Amino acid sequence: MKNIIINIKENYKLVLGVLVTGLFLGWLFFHTSKAENRVENQIESHDGHDHSSEDPTTWTCSMHPQIKQDKPGQCPICAMDLIPLKSTPSSGDNIDPDEIVMTEAAAKLAQIQTMSVTKGTPQRSVYLQGKIHADERNISELTARFGGRIEKLFVNFTGQNVKKGEKLATLYSPDLVTAQRELLESITFKETRPSFYKAARAKLKLWDLTDNQIDAIEEEGEPQLYFDILSPISGTVMMRHVALGDYVKEGSALFMVTDLSKIWVMFDAYESDLPWIKIGDHVDLTLQSMPGKPFDGNVTFIDPFINPATRVTKVRIELPNPGLILKPEMFANGVLHSKFAESDQLLIPKSSVLWTGKRAVVYISLMDRESPSFLYREITLGPEAGNFYVVADGLAEGEVIAVNGVFKIDAAAQLEGKPSMMNPTGGKVSLGHNHGGTPMSDEEMEEMDEQPADNGKSLKETPMDFKMQLGEVMDRYLMLKDAFVNSNEKEVEAAAKETLDALNKVDMTILKGDAHNTWMKLQKPIKDNLNGIIQMKGIEMKRSHFSIVTDKLLEAVKQFGIHNTEISALYIEFCPMAFDNDGAYWISESKEIKNPYFGDAMLGCGEIRETLQF
Repeated sequence: MKNIIINIKENYKLVLGVLVTGLFLGWLFFHTSKAENRVENQIESHDGHDHSSEDPTTWTCSMHPQIKQDKPGQCPICAMDLIPLKSTPSSGDNIDPDEIVMTEAAAKLAQIQTMSVTKGTPQRSVYLQGKIHADERNISELTARFGGRIEKLFVNFTGQNVKKGEKLATLYSPDLVTAQRELLESITFKETRPSFYKAARAKLKLWDLTDNQIDAIEEEGEPQLYFDILSPISGTVMMRHVALGDYVKEGSALFMVTDLSKIWVMFDAYESDLPWIKIGDHVDLTLQSMPGKPFDGNVTFIDPFINPATRVTKVRIELPNPGLILKPEMFANGVLHSKFAESDQLLIPKSSVLWTGKRAVVYISLMDRESPSFLYREITLGPEAGNFYVVADGLAEGEVIAVNGVFKIDAAAQLEGKPSMMNPTGGKVSLGHNHGGTPMSDEEMEEMDEQPADNGKSLKETPMDFKMQLGEVMDRYLMLKDAFVNSNEKEVEAAAKETLDALNKVDMTILKGDAHNTWMKLQKPIKDNLNGIIQMKGIEMKRSHFSIVTDKLLEAVKQFGIHNTEISALYIEFCPMAFDNDGAYWISESKEIKNPYFGDAMLGCGEIRETLQF
């Protein structure tokens, strides 16, 4: 019995050991499998995770590329919607280091459009302004061939029409009486001394007597005391220099007679218009005094000289003048439809060009890319052709360029430190020093930091006397600006003369060294263009000179400052639509926008770009 119990205990221990071992092996096996399954599930889950859902896009403002955010929203400066802008080249693309690559979404939001560069015949409508003038070839100036007294006057006022051979005045001349007596005496020697007779007769002819008048003297045998002055042409008396009873000397001016049956229309053409104007071009014109009545003619002459003060040259057309309805000094507006001298030129839209005045920039579209890609390129522009530019150099026919959204592409290039309009050498844009709206490269910032003197220091060092004199110029300029706002041409000319007088009173000897040289450079274009405003006819031409006056005067004010008790602040205002959307600035003492380039037509067009405090 005891042995049985011992065996049972041993068997129990064995069964218990086997059971424990089995449980341990089962736990080990299933636990490992579940862990492996969890790991595999995690791996599968990780592999299945869509990394593309993570948005790698940088959001920026097309107008202020220094703004960068990792999510969409509005620009904190101008409140425009931010656009996505991130280079996402495919792995197979051979990317140029200066290439700007955009996502499809970014290109769509930026409204980028492209076109292929093609050749065409450049055409342009040139708008001209001018006045009617008398034909200089049909002007006769009558002078006294001999001294005497005006006994009778048949022309009593200027503007009187006369016919060829008509009597203008009757003259008594003692010298002429003596010459007639010499002729009568020489008749007796006509056979024996013919040379003496011929000389006496020639003397009278040199004094403007006709053969009929001389023959009449010979027939009567007595000298005539009074002689008639006859009109050499049919026309209009433009000037009358004598009155009844005047005594005139030999060579004195008597009358000026002009034939107005044909007249000239003299137009003013700027230098930029000259490539489009050639002899024979057709011009349609209208006159302010005859609205609705069209005239036309062809260019017959282009002045070989340019007026150094107004920077224009004269272009002439000739018109018949039946009934003398066209009168000298009438204002005329002309439209010349011209084709460029050379056809088949490369033409690109103006919207495709970013132009700083020194560089013209386009962005080439790379067509062999999966994503929209562009490259910066500087080109040389030829003349304007309406809404197009002629390309002189830098592009080839068939290349594809961006024609819309170009500024946004340039903003992307600035953001990524690649060559752009404002930073042609590339380099990351630094925002730490630049408080304006235009980003600058690190190299440009370093150059600015190395300059020994800034504008603020120049303002402090400018003598007060000079600031006061420049303040007077600014005061007159503001009157000139108001005159342009009113579109009053006479008021504009008067204000320009006052501004010029104030400018001439500025004592440049107050400034020394570099400041003196700077003022000399700024003063000349201001003076030249004020003279242009005074001399040119037509409010639009005057406005073009006003734009240059504004730019140079603004440079002077920023450089030297002003002192005027009536001016505490100046507002630099800008109209983007002036001069065919090229834009123009003006200076105002008020925040209220009153556009001097359009007047009542678009009085409120513009915005404040900068404020100067004094």
